[in-house]
Amino acid sequence: MEIVNSVTRLKVTHIFLISIFFTNFYWFNIGAESPKELFKGFKATPDSHISNFQPLLTDSTGNYSLSFLRVEKDQLTLSIIHVPSSESIWVANLTRLARWADSTELFFNGSLVLSDSRLGVFWSTHTNGHRVWLSNTSNLQVQKVDSGMRLSSVLWQSFDFPSDTLVENQNFTSKMTLVSSNGLYSMSLGFDFFGLYAKFKNESGPGPGRIYWKHKALEAKADVIEGQGPIYAVLKSDGFFGMYQNESVPVDVESFNSFQQPVSGVRRIRVEPDGNLKGYFWAGSSWILDYQAIKETCELPNPCGIYGLCRPGKGCSCLDNSTDYNSGKCVSPENQDSGDFCGVYDHKKYKGFSRNGVELPNKELMTYQKMASFQECQSTCEGNCTCWGVVYTNTSGFCYILDYPIQSLVGVGDETKMGFFKVREGVGKDKVEVGLGIGIGLLCGAILVFGGVIGLGLYRYRKRKRGVSGYVEEDGMVVGPYKEMGNASFRSIELSER
Repeated sequence: MEIVNSVTRLKVTHIFLISIFFTNFYWFNIGAESPKELFKGFKATPDSHISNFQPLLTDSTGNYSLSFLRVEKDQLTLSIIHVPSSESIWVANLTRLARWADSTELFFNGSLVLSDSRLGVFWSTHTNGHRVWLSNTSNLQVQKVDSGMRLSSVLWQSFDFPSDTLVENQNFTSKMTLVSSNGLYSMSLGFDFFGLYAKFKNESGPGPGRIYWKHKALEAKADVIEGQGPIYAVLKSDGFFGMYQNESVPVDVESFNSFQQPVSGVRRIRVEPDGNLKGYFWAGSSWILDYQAIKETCELPNPCGIYGLCRPGKGCSCLDNSTDYNSGKCVSPENQDSGDFCGVYDHKKYKGFSRNGVELPNKELMTYQKMASFQECQSTCEGNCTCWGVVYTNTSGFCYILDYPIQSLVGVGDETKMGFFKVREGVGKDKVEVGLGIGIGLLCGAILVFGGVIGLGLYRYRKRKRGVSGYVEEDGMVVGPYKEMGNASFRSIELSER
């Protein structure tokens, strides 16, 4: 009987302990959930134990989260994450990446601010709001509310500052730009089109860069009327990217594969790091590719790297036949820097080479001059320090002059399509020669110093040795050691006294 009671008490104790565990576990998880809104006084710092992203604020559905996103192990950016896929769909435009460290802090004092106690402010909304809220469409807002906690106005929203992605029903205006995550490619609107642009390394100046893909409005249902305001674009839930000048009828419909077909999840469109524009929809466990602006790999702006040659269906090689593409680089790194062959780059310090069977992937968007021969086209470039190369079509006589670092070209079977290209040689070579000269000079100097130290040491050693037991012949007289000199001196005095 006592045994039965003991067992009973043991079971009750186990049940009690288990209930406490699950209760605490439940409240721990509830406490660990991110808030649905932020008020003045909110502060957050990075958690060193988190390896990917740290949620700070979530929408009502739990699909989106404002988070610290870890970048390159010890840095972070402020991002909106699509939680089911862990994909970033918006990134704050920081002055530079913040550190994943205790000194980095996100706080809300009317403005949402990311700062470092040592390095200063990285980013701010520059507002005087009452709360921060994330909508179930991923739009982050700083809001001003009245005394009854009713929405008064939106002071700032992330939809006005897209990074590389547009989501469903988000307006894209002529004042906005989508920029790829690597910063090389962008999308923006023109008067009656939207286009993709490239900027080269270290290139500065106004404007989006050089256009390499363009989609003009077909104006099938409505015309773009000058003076009626700029166009804007919207990714619609029906599966198309539409351009509008007013809210009624689109001036163009760029349809996706799932056009007018219901899909299970949200849609998004993104400028990719390779320069393509792609559309996707969420299928519950993965993003399904639904649209791509550039369908052929060789039509991308730089699929094989600088001075590369892309052959459809055959892969990549180098424009210069003497260079092996398997090395990973067709030319030295300074050839990807923007600029020209003038000034600091002596325009005579380059190697020029020609190649047949090449053409530009986006020649229909480039200007050209008509010339009688390839030789005339080439000569125009050789004497011009702002020219990086030319591509010539013999049948049309079109000479395309390239005033920017050579990107990938397309290989074709038509040998009458020819190119001439410059490669910077002097810059890298001079740097190597200067570095080698400095290195040799330092080595020789070190040898001389080392030799001097050894010589001085030997001299001192011999001098000390001579001071004990050696003789030095000076002015024809023999001088002995210090002690013997003393004895000899005393003897000489004694002899003189005698």
